[in-house]
Amino acid sequence: MTYFRKHLELMAGYQPGEQPPDGHYIKLNTNENPYPPSPLVIETLMKSLSDHRLSLYPSPLCDELRIQASAVYDYPPDWILVGNGSDELLNIIFRAFLGKGDRVLYPYPTYTLYRVLALLQEADFEEVPFEKDYSLPKEIFINQAQMKVVCNPNSPTGTFITKDVIEDLLKSSSCPVIIDEAYVDFAYDNTLSLLEKYSHLIVLRTLSKSFSLAGIRIGILIAQPEMIHGLLKLKDSYNVNWFSQKAAVAALRDIDYMLNNVEKIKQTRKEFSRAMSELGYLVLPSQANFVMVQRPGGNLEAEYLYLKQNHILVRYFPEWPDTMRISIGTASDMQILIQVLKKKPKENKNEV
Repeated sequence: MTYFRKHLELMAGYQPGEQPPDGHYIKLNTNENPYPPSPLVIETLMKSLSDHRLSLYPSPLCDELRIQASAVYDYPPDWILVGNGSDELLNIIFRAFLGKGDRVLYPYPTYTLYRVLALLQEADFEEVPFEKDYSLPKEIFINQAQMKVVCNPNSPTGTFITKDVIEDLLKSSSCPVIIDEAYVDFAYDNTLSLLEKYSHLIVLRTLSKSFSLAGIRIGILIAQPEMIHGLLKLKDSYNVNWFSQKAAVAALRDIDYMLNNVEKIKQTRKEFSRAMSELGYLVLPSQANFVMVQRPGGNLEAEYLYLKQNHILVRYFPEWPDTMRISIGTASDMQILIQVLKKKPKENKNEV
């Protein structure tokens, strides 16, 4: 006997990356930042521990945080919606625009949560394969849907779609277009400047990656006020806790600290990509804080398991067995991974 709706019984939930006990692994599987958050964040949280307002509910709209985000992203506070991570904001978006039998369209491979959120709504999802060079497929521009989503830079590939192509997509689409920019601080451009021109554009940001705040769960959605007004109807009353709001405000006040860490990660990404290429892997050009490595036609599960045995966690997707996604850690982390792979026994003549 089951108490769940039939479609829930038939679907699988999203499987997040493994979170092992602290101190046992070099953790390169969930695209966290290897550097600590701004000292201003730590100072703010320590002061907040004794605040009498802990007995009160937090600001339902994250007013102080919206004002600070407005200063950073150069849009008024009423263009901004804050969520408990960008995953919550994605959940709100899918619930807002998709019902049973509606269609969401996105290039593939990409963030597999999109599929799960569509299934929860009993919506159809059209996963259109990227072109061989990971440019957007023509179907994204011409096929009809109730919503289109582009993760940019894309996960798990790390590849990037330029702003002019995103604008072409907006021009060819009458439905809401969501650009998930979780990793965009590691890229060379973004789509924020298009928001004033296109009322059906929604841009998502997160403080998990570049700001080193994955543990506090802060996502930021930017869109025109009419879009924000509609989405607010689906938001939980007090969806972001008081500590997270305070930490996020502090982080956004110390942009220079974030940018310095981003530059270190980009440099490590460049050096690691070169080293993996020298080991014989195909390394996709990345604009994110991770790289995807491939052995076309092969299977990298053995590498994944070997690294895990040596206390290094990377992300292996059975759906794409010839690939691994490897987060960029410190320079030392990446050097250790390279040395471990060099010591791996060859299992067959086709293995790199």
